[in-house]
Amino acid sequence: MTIQVAKLSDPAVRAFVTAVNAHDREAFKAVLAPGATMSDDGSDRDLDDWTDQEIFSTHGHMDVDNESNGGRSLIARYSNDTWGEMKTKWSFTVDDGKISRFETGQA
Repeated sequence: MTIQVAKLSDPAVRAFVTAVNAHDREAFKAVLAPGATMSDDGSDRDLDDWTDQEIFSTHGHMDVDNESNGGRSLIARYSNDTWGEMKTKWSFTVDDGKISRFETGQA
């Protein structure tokens, strides 16, 4: 069962998912801490390149099925125009209300 984005526990994670689903680059960048980093399936990636390819140019969308760790760990059905839909896990590091790192991969 999908969790409504508005009901996600962590405000920064909620803003992240909202920005992804709205394809709103400015809101997405606003929730990230300066120098934020990310990894995909255990490999560090360039955040700007990855988000452009996996989210913004391919209509990425997250349907969150489960949250844990105070809302900083998610299981979501992620879809985009390149890969279709897949079950993914997301883990967020939040400092002072901003996401300093996120890690994603297949769940």
